[in-house]
Amino acid sequence: MIKILANDGIDPVGKSLLEQAGFVVDTETVPQDKLAQALKNYDGLTVRSATKVRQDLIDQCPNLKLIGRGGVGMDNIDVEYARSKGLAVVNTPAASSLSVAELVFAHLFTGIRFLQDANRKMPLEGNTNFNNLKKAYAKGIELKGKTLGVIGFGRIGRETVAIGLRLGMNVLAYDLYPFSGNISLSFQGGVSVDIPVQTVSLEEVIEKSDFISLHTPFADQPILGAAEFGRMKQGVGIVNCSRGGTIDEQALISALDSGKVAFAGLDVFDHEPTPEQALLNHPKISLTPHIGASTNEAQERIGTELANLIIAHFNK
Repeated sequence: MIKILANDGIDPVGKSLLEQAGFVVDTETVPQDKLAQALKNYDGLTVRSATKVRQDLIDQCPNLKLIGRGGVGMDNIDVEYARSKGLAVVNTPAASSLSVAELVFAHLFTGIRFLQDANRKMPLEGNTNFNNLKKAYAKGIELKGKTLGVIGFGRIGRETVAIGLRLGMNVLAYDLYPFSGNISLSFQGGVSVDIPVQTVSLEEVIEKSDFISLHTPFADQPILGAAEFGRMKQGVGIVNCSRGGTIDEQALISALDSGKVAFAGLDVFDHEPTPEQALLNHPKISLTPHIGASTNEAQERIGTELANLIIAHFNK
């Protein structure tokens, strides 16, 4: 009987699919330092972003045949090493794209209407300083007609571009692999419209965008640092729902303090789960605790896709 440890949990639909296929699925989280011992009893391991699957763990788990990542990025798994040892490594790159893209726009709407600051101050000053707060937040802007720059044109980047186009934004996208083609926008009533999109240089995205959203894998060096912020438009908005480490956080704080960056929306951080206090307290930053894929719909899609990948592998 094949046993799977879903160490970071799995949606009930995915768990049910696995059990119907004859698998045993345990969802109780095993601490990282006890994982090697526990995995001696399992054929497969599924993780999200919390559990780390490094070389030393892989070497201690000779029974393990598959590692599944519920989500897109696999930075917490030594993928090539695992595959070199004969393990299958699978993930669910498409399942959470819409949820992450919608969170990008939650941060954008928050930033352009000062919601991150208003929500902090209204409970404290709403009864005594209402009119002054009203004046302070009276200079919001609209997204329609503005230019959205997307760095990373994979599945999530494309979903972000699609939402921007639906809102009437201009879009500039950059990717390591240039793209020229159409994005199909679907609307209620079965109407579908093809919009031509062509990627541009990273420099053009940085210099010409009113808002910039990051959608890249983990990088050894920040993609956006002091030099990049210096070339951006005055009052640009920055959103990062991709990976911590892709933005130089200290350079971002300096750019926010100087007014070069009007606001930032951050779902990911260099130091998780203990982000820098300067980020957490900054009045120009909209904050979420790495919840890009954490919607009911995305989790169900992730669980279903992951279960089907596991079943397919072990049925070979």
